[in-house]
Amino acid sequence: MAPDQKEKQAADPESIRRFEANLDDEIDGIAIYRLLAEAEPDEERRSIFEQLAAVEERHAAVWRDKLREAGVEPRERGPSLRVRMIGFLARRFGVRSILPIVRGMEAGAYAAYMAQDEAAKAIAPDEQEHGRTLAKLQRPELGPVEAIMARETWHRRGGGGTLRASIFGVSDGLVSNTAIIMGFAGAQTEGQFVLLAGVAGLLAGAFSMAAGEYVSVRAQRELFERQIELERAELETAPEEEEEELALIYRAKGLPQDEAEALAARLMEDPMVALDTHVREELGLDPSQLGAPWATAIWSFLAFAIGALVPVVPFFFGADASAPFVVAAAALSAVALFAVGASLSLFTGRGALLSGVRQLALGAVAAALTFGIGSIIGISTDV
Repeated sequence: MAPDQKEKQAADPESIRRFEANLDDEIDGIAIYRLLAEAEPDEERRSIFEQLAAVEERHAAVWRDKLREAGVEPRERGPSLRVRMIGFLARRFGVRSILPIVRGMEAGAYAAYMAQDEAAKAIAPDEQEHGRTLAKLQRPELGPVEAIMARETWHRRGGGGTLRASIFGVSDGLVSNTAIIMGFAGAQTEGQFVLLAGVAGLLAGAFSMAAGEYVSVRAQRELFERQIELERAELETAPEEEEEELALIYRAKGLPQDEAEALAARLMEDPMVALDTHVREELGLDPSQLGAPWATAIWSFLAFAIGALVPVVPFFFGADASAPFVVAAAALSAVALFAVGASLSLFTGRGALLSGVRQLALGAVAAALTFGIGSIIGISTDV
């Protein structure tokens, strides 16, 4: 009876789907490490990526065998769109810049395998080790504390805060200015007015985004700096009470009283370490991540402007609101919307195709609504 039960389990449709999904993930893993090896100029690091690809090939063989045991011929495919985008970014911006994204994918693979059967759990430690290897490749000379912080960066920033914020900024500019352009086109106004509206929307939106981000980050930074200064003053005026508070925090986290008190006393020996610890434990702040107002404002301005420029481009070649120019603007915007959505999949972990289509659909709805409203206004006002 046991062999029959094994055969039935192996042939179960849900198991087959899981085996196929695991195989697809391993095929992507092989492709990622090969692409990183191609983009890596250092021979030793390139060799490490090739070794990681070889491990993923062994994992893929496991799932191919599982599928064949279930009577299903494994389907073979190329790397996904998301993986191709990672390869492009590695070639364009350097391998080190995208390692946090790949580490996040390895962490997800480890968690997914640990939730499956024994065959998957046997592979999971390899995925965990891959994450550790990538951490060393990303920051090879970090000390223990910095290593922990670097390892968790992908949680806080999703693989790169600036890159992610830039993509969202491009998305905002693209959707809002496409809607403006389509609204004026729907009203059948003259081409020069459509161009003027597009440029005005670009500048107004970019400056608004930059100013809003600057004020927001500046206010937040000043608030955090004020809290840190208050904590510094408390450490200077009442160190015994602050040490007791720190001990209570560690006791609340599960340490025995004597260990918590000893740890608090040790940390309080160095004023800088004491301040940093209190800021992190009591206030929940990372002193190194308070934000840079001007940098954030500049990046927001540029990202919004890049996105907002896309639907305006055709009208620079002719101030004409006729169908060809409107269609060209819509087509460029559609391609850009899909690309932005697909790019967001690098941080969400969802499929690039699904993310791209969803972003395209949202932008299309906004453009269609403003086009319709513009048409109604144009007819009613006889523009």
